[in-house]
Amino acid sequence: MDPKSLRIVFMGTPEFAVPSLRRLVEEGYHVVSVVTVPDKPAGRGQKLRESEVKVAAQALGIPVLQPEKFRDPEFLEALRALQPDLGIVIAFKMLPEAVWAMPRLGTFNLHASLLPQYRGAAPINWALINGERETGVTTFLLNHEIDKGAIVAQERVEIRPEDNVGTLYERLMTVGAGLVTATVDRIAAGGFTPVEQQNVDERTLHPAPKIFKEDCRIDWRLPGERIVNFVRGLSPYPAAWTTLCREGVEVGTAKLFAVRFEQGGGDGIPGTVHSDDRSYLAVTCADGRILVEEIQVAGKRRMSIRELLPGLHGAGSYFFGSQAGPESE
Repeated sequence: MDPKSLRIVFMGTPEFAVPSLRRLVEEGYHVVSVVTVPDKPAGRGQKLRESEVKVAAQALGIPVLQPEKFRDPEFLEALRALQPDLGIVIAFKMLPEAVWAMPRLGTFNLHASLLPQYRGAAPINWALINGERETGVTTFLLNHEIDKGAIVAQERVEIRPEDNVGTLYERLMTVGAGLVTATVDRIAAGGFTPVEQQNVDERTLHPAPKIFKEDCRIDWRLPGERIVNFVRGLSPYPAAWTTLCREGVEVGTAKLFAVRFEQGGGDGIPGTVHSDDRSYLAVTCADGRILVEEIQVAGKRRMSIRELLPGLHGAGSYFFGSQAGPESE
């Protein structure tokens, strides 16, 4: 079967899905429609904002469907009228069987990890937070369970010491686009057996749940390497953060985007700040000190520590975390 004759319905929302959509179209695959979320009010003016996938689809001349509910009979009828052979899902909502089972050859998903590891909403973040040296992308067939369908293909990607979420996201997004077209080719060719994610010892797996603001608070009692990985795994978004105290009083918060660790030399209890008020700011952790390189104090823009210090006025008098002790109990 010619893979470029397949009638493909592409479903996605954010930037991560866009390179895959563009590559499919540029290489001549037949994307008959894109399904994405409805436009939503955003910003101070609450103007309607279109998803990145919708913007890309319109630029490529592909019809767009934006259902409020996936079980809406009108949407299902519109989908059925497209006579889809194959569905592709990237960074989208959980779909009902009525949608993912409709294409003749089924629907596959692109996930930013080497499944079965890092199932969940934030695989890139958690791989970095956990200090992994390798991750990758996986395509798998959708079924009733989240991220547990049979695996079609995988590609491994090295995690570099200098990587953060932003850089790793970009690399996985590009590698993922190639894996998507390769997966379409494999499905069209037939004769392969997807690898079921069964008989896996769940105790050996690292989950990747959605990350909330409170999850991003830095615990300065941790070893330095863990704090570095924590910051990397949340930079640039949603960003690791800490409270700022002065003379026992909380005076604000700060987001940290880039830090490095120095073994030893961490005087005081975790969270104690040392600075020359010109070139460095170091925070005591469990086994040394964390040197802050990029920071954003609440109410100010993101800047290097050298940019911040002249206006901070006595940086060494601050304490990162609760003045009563470590950041979290």
